[in-house]
Amino acid sequence: MSDFLELVGRRESCRDYSGAPVGKEDLLRCIEAARLAPSACNGQPWSFVVVTNEQMRGELVKVTQPFTKAAGAFIVLVEEKPSFQTKVVNKLKQQDYTQVDIGIAASHMCLAATERGLATCMLGWFNEKKIKELLNIPASKRVRLVISVGYATSHETKPKKRKDLDMLLNVVE
Repeated sequence: MSDFLELVGRRESCRDYSGAPVGKEDLLRCIEAARLAPSACNGQPWSFVVVTNEQMRGELVKVTQPFTKAAGAFIVLVEEKPSFQTKVVNKLKQQDYTQVDIGIAASHMCLAATERGLATCMLGWFNEKKIKELLNIPASKRVRLVISVGYATSHETKPKKRKDLDMLLNVVE
């Protein structure tokens, strides 16, 4: 098993996929990692639609981003209704933990993909209405993220440009 920070360092948003298909077992491992993610009040406010069909992938490219055309799969993260307990906590704390929970699940999913040699890109720019129509997702639900999955054409990780730790960290002892 690899070092966690090394794994995090290898994960990046892929903009150039090879076109190779992604195996079902690899996709299921990514979904399992997301399923096991923590959530407020254990509400698990998500469901996942995995798209591997070539024609449907082509349709998703049209309503997401052109650079995903060679991705081997898409995973659509759908927001499910929060549990009653989560709704109460959200209201009391004036915070929508559902969005946080979906972000955590997406992160788990992308890290699991990286561990398996896959590349991902979390897409926030997409036509939600068209995706719902294509995938028969009820109008009452929200598509929160679409993750393209595949194999990168390059295995070279680009250096990460991040703020220095001293700009982000305040230790109170």
